[in-house]
Amino acid sequence: MKSPKSLQKTLGIGLTLGVVLLWLLALLSTVYVSQNKLNTLFDSALAETAQRIMPLAVVEILNREEPGQLQQIMSFEAHDEPLIYLVRDASGRVLLQSHNADPLIFNKTLLKGFSSSENYRFYGAWAVQNTLHIEVAEPLVQRREAIVQMAASLVWPLIFLIPLCFIGTWAFVRYSLRHVRVYRKAIESRGSGDLSPIETKNLPTELHTIAISVNDLLARLSRALESERSFTANSAHELRTPIATALAQIQYLQQDVTAGPLKDKVQKVEATIKGLSGLSEKLMQLAKAEGGGLLATEQHDLVRLLKLIVDDSQRSYSADRLRLTLPHDGVFNSAIDPDAFAILVRNLIDNAIKHGNPNQPVEISFSINGVLTIVNAAEVIPAETLAQLQHRFVRSNTKAQGLGLGLAIADAIVTGVGATMRFNSPATGRSDGFEVSVDFSLIDG
Repeated sequence: MKSPKSLQKTLGIGLTLGVVLLWLLALLSTVYVSQNKLNTLFDSALAETAQRIMPLAVVEILNREEPGQLQQIMSFEAHDEPLIYLVRDASGRVLLQSHNADPLIFNKTLLKGFSSSENYRFYGAWAVQNTLHIEVAEPLVQRREAIVQMAASLVWPLIFLIPLCFIGTWAFVRYSLRHVRVYRKAIESRGSGDLSPIETKNLPTELHTIAISVNDLLARLSRALESERSFTANSAHELRTPIATALAQIQYLQQDVTAGPLKDKVQKVEATIKGLSGLSEKLMQLAKAEGGGLLATEQHDLVRLLKLIVDDSQRSYSADRLRLTLPHDGVFNSAIDPDAFAILVRNLIDNAIKHGNPNQPVEISFSINGVLTIVNAAEVIPAETLAQLQHRFVRSNTKAQGLGLGLAIADAIVTGVGATMRFNSPATGRSDGFEVSVDFSLIDG
C-alpha cells in the first residue's frame, strides 16, 4: 500500500517546477527573438561591409596597369578576419581578395543579395554595369557563439533560482497550511474514546466543510454509542431481574419438594435458569465489547487494576487456585477502559479455571512492557482448533461446562482497543498447557 502524499511536498515541488518551466519557456522565446534580431544586425553589417569595400575595390582594379591580374590585399599585422571577400569579373575570375580568403568557400555562381552555405553567410553585389562582383563571407560560428553565450547568461541563474524558489515555495506553503497541521495534530493527539468536536477555527474554506462534516459524524457516532450503552445497561437490568426472580422462586420451591422425580425436575429447571443467567451475562459483555466505549479519555494503571481483579476473583475460587506475578513497583498506564479490562481479564481467568487442570494453579503474570499472560495446565490443543478458539461458541475438546463465548468476548475487546492476543498450546517452556498472551503496549490512546 502506498503511503499518502504530502500536500506541502506536492505543492512545493509542483510550484517550483512550474516556475522553472515558465523560466525555460521565457528563455526559449528570448533566444528565438534575439536570434532573429542578431541575424538582422549581422546581415546589415555584412551588406554595409560589401558596399563600403566595393568602391575601393573598383578604384584599385581600374587603376592597375594590368586590370585582369589577381591581387591579394596584405594585412598590416596578423589577426583573425571575421569577414572575408572576393572581387570577381563577370566570368568569375578573381581580381581581388582579402588576405586569408579561400575562393573554394565562396559561391561558384555570382549571386546578388544574401545567401548561405553550411558554415558561411554571404552577401553579393554588382558594380560598373555588372562587370565587377563582390561577395563578402561571414563565418556562421560567431553568430552561433553569440546565441549560445546569451542563452548561457540566461540559464545560469536557474542554478540559484531552483533551490531558492523551492525553499521559498516550501516556506510559503508550510505557513499557509499551519492551521491544517494544527487540525491534524488535534485529531492525532486524541484517543479513540474521545468523540468530542474538533476545533475548526482558521481552517481554509476548502477544508472547513470537511471539518464540519467530521464533527457531525463524531456527534452522530457519540449519540449512537451512548444509545447502545444505555440499551445494554437497560437490557441487562431488565433481563437480570426476572431471571433472578425465577431462580429465587425455583430455589424456594425446592424447599417444599420432597425427594423424587419432581425434585429432580426442579433441579434441572434451576440449572437451566442458571445457564440462562450466565448466557445473558456473557451476551451483555459481548455487546459491550463490540459496541465501542472500550477506550477511556485518561490513562489507568493496569498493574493495579489487575491486582484488584485477581483479588476479587480469588473469593470465588480457592486461595491457591490463582497465582499472580506482577513487576516489582511496576506501573503500566493505558487508555483502555477499566470496565473493559476487567471483563477481559475475568473471561480469560474463567476460561483458564473451567478448562484447566483443577489440581494445578492458573498462572497470571503482567510484564513491565504491558503483556498479560495467563497459563493453565491442560492437554495440548490441536493447531486447527487453536486458530478458531476466538470465534463465538467454539470450544476445544473438553468436558467442562461453558458457552464458548469467553474468548470471543476477550477477542472483541482486544480488537476494539487495538491490542493483540495470541494463543499457545503447549504453553511457552512447557510440554502441555494453554497460554493466552495479550499485548497492551500497542494501544494508542
